[in-house]
Order: sequence, then structure tokens, then C-alpha cells
Amino acid sequence: MNFTKIAVLGLGIIGSRAASRLSGGDLEVSVWNRTPKGLPGEKRTPEEAIEGAGVVSLYLKDSAAVREIGQRIVAVAPKGTVVLNHSTIDLATTLWLADQCSQAGLEFLDCPFTGSREASASGALVYYVAGDDKLIERCEPLLRKTGKAVIRCGAMGNATILKLVTNLISACTVQALSESLATATRHGIPAQSLIDAVGLNACGSPLAAMKLPTMAQGEFEPHFSLENMLKDSRYALELAEQAGVETFAIRTVSKRMAELCDAGLGQKDYSALFAPYRTEA
Repeated sequence: MNFTKIAVLGLGIIGSRAASRLSGGDLEVSVWNRTPKGLPGEKRTPEEAIEGAGVVSLYLKDSAAVREIGQRIVAVAPKGTVVLNHSTIDLATTLWLADQCSQAGLEFLDCPFTGSREASASGALVYYVAGDDKLIERCEPLLRKTGKAVIRCGAMGNATILKLVTNLISACTVQALSESLATATRHGIPAQSLIDAVGLNACGSPLAAMKLPTMAQGEFEPHFSLENMLKDSRYALELAEQAGVETFAIRTVSKRMAELCDAGLGQKDYSALFAPYRTEA
């Protein structure tokens, strides 16, 4: 595998920071984004970006983007090129892309991540990786340039499933934090008291520690946007339906996120689930 040139397609909050961490040293990094960002190594088209690259890393927005760009990759990439999909997409699209790559003689890993803006900037993403173990072993040194851990998930598609169900937990947790913060503060409890209580409670978590303080301050700068979490919730609902599982919590939270996106909050952090409680107070 040619590790000397890497193509990164998709320069959002995560992709742009991953590309920055990959740049320098002995790696040549070319990048592409649908809306030009003016970053070093940026090319006009995906085809130009992947020319000569041994590894193509996808940090694209959704399944539609992955299917579009995936078709363009398999049409021009030489056999043996490694495609790493880090985009959070539905299971059907992951399996479709794996099949497309196989037919074209490309190697593929199902490789989404957990971690938001700060994690990507500091190289602390955690990658869930599914696919051939030998290929994972070959790619792990590259993944560790942008991540602190690589979790092997087994068969193709398993990483996509794990990513979606963990995001289900995150979305429902932030809605629960929003409701608890609103209820406590309207009863005259200082926000900091709730933050302290949750921090020492069994319900506390790194997510709660990260989100509650900014929610209390009304600060919703995007680390992971509401519209992206809405998209992932819909993929999770599809998974649950396929498994015959009724998911009351995420179905309700997904509906609420759709309402808030329609109200213009889609580009805010998904902790903006708390935003209406501030305006209603």
C-alpha cells in the first residue's frame, strides 16, 4: 500500500482537521470538498484528489454523498487502492460501497469514528473498524495519526451498526440532560448544582460533563451538528426497524431534532436540543 500519498474527501469539522494532522512529514495529502475551502493540497474534483493516492479517506456528509463519490472513485482508482469510509451512513450504503470496491479490485474498510471537533484536532478520534483483519493491521498506523484507538468490530458493516447505535445513546442522553436542566432550573436549582450532582451520580458520563456546562450557558457552537445527529438518528431507526425493535426514545428525539432543524437550528451543536427551554423560560 502506498502510504506516501493520502486523499481526504470531505472537509467538514472532522475531515478538515484530520487532513491537517495527516499533512507534513513524509505524507503528501490531497483534499477535496464540494464547497471549496481553500486548504493546502485542495483539488477541484475528487478524481484529481485521488490521482496517485494509495489511500482514499472519506469524511462525507451522508449516504447520498458517499454513493455519488463512491461511484466516481471506483471508476478511476487503480486496483489495490484502499478506501476508508469514515462517514456515518446507513448499513445498506456501507455494504453497497464494499461490494463496489470489491468488484473494482479496491480494498475497503468500514471505518466510522467517534469524537468531535476537539478530538479530531488533537488526533484523539476513536475508529470502529470492520473488514479484513490483515487490511486493518496494515492501515492501523495511518489511522493512529488521527485517532487514539482502533476498535476491531468483525464482519463488514458491524462498525456502521456500532456507530449508529452509540449515536442513538448520545442523542437520547442530550435530550434527557435538556429536560433535567430545564426542570431543575425552573424550580430554582442553580445549573451548577445539577452539573455537580450529575458528575457524582451513576448517570454521569463524559458526554454529560462536556455538554451540560455549555447547555447551561446557552452556548451551542457546533462540535457535532444537530442536522448530522438527526441524519444519524434516522439511520438508527432504519436499523431498528430491520431488526424488529421498537425504539420509543430515539423515535421521539429524532422527531424533536427534525422540528428544531426546521426552526433553523440545524447548524448548531446537537446540544441545541436545550435551546427551546431557554427561550420558553
